Amino acid sequence: MIKQKKKIIKITKKKFPKGIVHIKTTYNNVLVSVSDPKGNVIAWSSSGACGFKSSKKATPLATKTTTAIAVKKAIEQGLQKVEINISGPGTGRETALKCVQSLGLRISCIRDVTPLPHNGCRPSKRRRI
Repeated sequence: MIKQKKKIIKITKKKFPKGIVHIKTTYNNVLVSVSDPKGNVIAWSSSGACGFKSSKKATPLATKTTTAIAVKKAIEQGLQKVEINISGPGTGRETALKCVQSLGLRISCIRDVTPLPHNGCRPSKRRRI
């Protein structure tokens, strides 16, 4: 009888020295994801996943906590230098930037990628009272 050799699979953690931090702040929630330069997500967090409920999810404190959790997960995987993409009109945009700086990451550039319409949809009719 032929003995089969067992394959041993080694799992190694990939190191990501560069990354992109995507921060989306809406009026009701905050979403933070950290990706490598190709766009593959390394770590993510949202204010709901951090334990905030209802209207507290959109506060600057929730933004700071959410950003800190996502970035700390990425730092554990070797993140050192980041670009920041911020989108949305929500509160706490500056808080998120300060949080990333305070965690010791080097910031190469900051982009505001909030989508703005170039005369898009027609607004509803004016109200006459």
